[in-house]
Parts: sequence; structure tokens; C-alpha cells
Amino acid sequence: MTIQELFAKMEAYAQENHVPIINEQGRKVFIDLITEINPQQVLEIGTAIGYSALLTCTYSTNEVNITSLELDPNRIVTAREFIAESPFADNIKIIPGDAAENLLKLPQEPQYDMVFIDAAKGQYPDYFTKVLPLLKPHGVIIADNVLFRGYVLGEEAPPKRYKTIVKRLKQYIEMVNDSGKYSTTIYENGDGLAVTRLLE
Repeated sequence: MTIQELFAKMEAYAQENHVPIINEQGRKVFIDLITEINPQQVLEIGTAIGYSALLTCTYSTNEVNITSLELDPNRIVTAREFIAESPFADNIKIIPGDAAENLLKLPQEPQYDMVFIDAAKGQYPDYFTKVLPLLKPHGVIIADNVLFRGYVLGEEAPPKRYKTIVKRLKQYIEMVNDSGKYSTTIYENGDGLAVTRLLE
């Protein structure tokens, strides 16, 4: 099985089982970013089924090492099965458990070129604060779904069940737009991809 056939298999699985993976529009931007950043050490918050981790390995010319955090034990099993079918089984380490807690257990030193955040949307501001000490100078943070169905920057009020998520994502966007420390671009492709680059 080629890596592209594996991606197609994972996309079909995600659609059938309602597993959120980076969508087709966001995926194109993500691949371009991986090609440009060309990371070696990556931290991922939210493994799901391993799709974005395998995209990162495939489109970086470096030999990438990915540390991926995932809460759902069933998704970890599925991710490991898919990753085992790829050429990158030795490049991806999944750490089970709550990401907010596990971020504090990682060595608190600049070690990652890139962080990809695609987990609990209401936790994005907390994740951002906790990953900053882990980023190398000029590191990049990519966060998916920051526009959340158009509610974050749109005029329409979100349904009650989404109000906290939308509030936290607005807070996240404010945090990453601190122009003295970061340069942030938000791509509206898909559900919104925020790319934040440390200026030092």
C-alpha cells in the first residue's frame, strides 16, 4: 500500500466513523506549510487517527520526530494501527492522557520546531500558554478550527452549547495577535487554520 492509498483509507474511515481530521481545504494549506517549515521536532496536540502526523512525516524532507498527545484510548489504538501501515512507525510517539496535564510533564525546554493544535477547542488558550516554553526560537504553532463553523469572526451568535468554545477561540486569536511577540496569519480555508510564528 502506498502512502497515498493509506491516506485515502484513513479519509474513508474518518468519514464513516465521524472522526474529525483536517479537511480537504485546510489540508492543502497544511501541506504547503509543512513543506515550507520543514520541521524536525514536532509536538501534536490531538492525534485522532494519526492523519495529520502522517501528513507531517510525508511532506517534510527532514526525518521528523513527532510527539503526539491523545486522550481517547480507542483513537490511540486506531492511530497506532494506521501508523503501523506506514513507513513512519518509528517517527511518531503517542502519549496517552489529558494533553493539558501531559504538556507539563514534557521537558520544559525549547525543543520543538512546530506545534500542531487540533484538540479540545475550549482549551486552546491553555495549550498555547503551555507550549510556548517548548518552542525553539522562531518556532511555529499551527491551530486548526479556530474559526469554528464561522461563529468566531462572524456576526451570527453561536448556539448556547458552543458559546464557551467560541469565547475561548476568540481569546486564542487575541493571544496570538500580540504583534510584539508573534506574527499570525489566519487561513480561512476549511474551518480556519491559524499559523503563529515566534518573532524571536
